[in-house]
Amino acid sequence: MTGTSEHQKLERSIVSKDKLSSITRDEGGIELSVVMPCLNEAKSIGKCVAEALEASASLGLKSEVVICDNGSEDASVEIAKNAGARVVHQPIRGYGSAYLKGIEEAKGKYIVIADSDGTYDFKEIKKFLDPLKSGFDFVIGSRLKGQIRKGAMPFLHRYVGVPILTGMLNLISGTRLSDAHCGMRSFSKEAYQRMKLRTPGMEFASEMILGAARAKLKIAEIPIDYYPREGESKLRTLRDGWRHLRFILVYSPTLLFLVPGVLFLASGLVLLVALLAGPLRFAGFFMDIHYMVLGSLLAIVGFQVINLGVFAKAFAVTQGLVPEDRLIHKLNLLFSLERGLIAGLLTLLLGLGLLVFILLRWIVGGFNFGGDVLIRPALFGMSFAVLGAQMVFGSFFLSLLQAEKRHERYHQAD
Repeated sequence: MTGTSEHQKLERSIVSKDKLSSITRDEGGIELSVVMPCLNEAKSIGKCVAEALEASASLGLKSEVVICDNGSEDASVEIAKNAGARVVHQPIRGYGSAYLKGIEEAKGKYIVIADSDGTYDFKEIKKFLDPLKSGFDFVIGSRLKGQIRKGAMPFLHRYVGVPILTGMLNLISGTRLSDAHCGMRSFSKEAYQRMKLRTPGMEFASEMILGAARAKLKIAEIPIDYYPREGESKLRTLRDGWRHLRFILVYSPTLLFLVPGVLFLASGLVLLVALLAGPLRFAGFFMDIHYMVLGSLLAIVGFQVINLGVFAKAFAVTQGLVPEDRLIHKLNLLFSLERGLIAGLLTLLLGLGLLVFILLRWIVGGFNFGGDVLIRPALFGMSFAVLGAQMVFGSFFLSLLQAEKRHERYHQAD
C-alpha cells in the first residue's frame, strides 16, 4: 500500500484543517505535546496522529503531535505531516535517541509518549492527563492489568521477559509497577528534566523508570489496552532484552553485585578457616575436604563479583548514569592505589607463603604428601593467592576510573 492511498484511507478520520489550526496555531500556549518515534510506520502513523489530535481536541486543549523520524525510508514523514503532525528528524538511530530529540522539541507543559505502530490507543490520552493534573508527576500504562489483544504480545514477553525485568526494576528502584516496559506514558516537562535521561537505545524505557524513582517523582500506573502492531516489528527479543538487563546491572550494582558477592565471600572464608585444621561435624553434616573446595570456590567467585560491583558502580558514576552515593563517596575517601596494592600484596604473600611452605615440606618428605595433611593448607594458600592477585590488579583498574573522574571534575571546575 502506498503512502498516498494510506493517506486517502485515513482522510475521514483526520481533524479538519480549520479545527487543527485552532489547536496548534498558538505555540506559546501549547498545553499538551504527544510525542511518537517513527521508523517506517507508514501503515499506522496517520491513524495514530489523527487519534491523538482528535483526543486532544475533545479535551479542549491546545496541543501538538510531534513525530521524531528516525530515518524512515517509506512515506511515514509525508503521511504524518498531512495528518497534522510536526515532524522533527533524528539521524542517530535508536528508540531512546528518537525520544530524546522528540521530547526536547516538544512545547507542551504535559507530554504523552507512545509508539506510532498502532499498539496503543491514543483516545486514552485523558487517562494519562488526569493524574498529572491531580498531583502526579509521571504516569505509566499497564498492559498486564488491561486487555492484551490476541497477537499483540508474544508469550515469552508477557509471562517471562516483562515480569522479570519489571521485578528487577521494582527491586532496585523501590517502585511497585506491574508493567515497567509499557510504552505509553505521560509526565510534565518539569518532571522530564528532573529525570535527566540520556540512553539512546531500548533501555531508555528502563532508564525512565529509574530516573523517575531517583528524582522522587510521584508515579501513577493505569490499566490500558494493547493492540497488535501494524507493519514490521523493530523489537529484537534477545538483543533488546539484554540492553535492558545490562542497563539495570550497571545502574544498581550494589544490590545485584555487592550483596551476593559479600555473602559468597563470607561463606567461603568461613569454610576455608573452619576446615583448615581438619574435618568437623555441623548440624548433622560431616564436612571434610570437599566442603573446603566449595569454600575456595565461593570465596574467589564472591570477591570477583564484589570487584565487578565496585567497578560497575564507579563506571556508572564516571559516565553520569547515576549520582555519587555514600558508597562511592566513602570508597573515594578510603581507597588509594597504594592502600589497595599493600592489601593485595599482603594477601598474595600469605597465600604464596603457605604454598612455598608446602613445597618445601614435599621436598623434605621425599616428594610424598602423606595423605591430605598438606592439601588443606594448599587450598587455603591457593585461595588467598588468587584473592591477593585480584586485589592488586583490581586496584590498578579502580585507580584508573578514579583518575578519569578527577580529570572530569577538574575540567568542570576550569
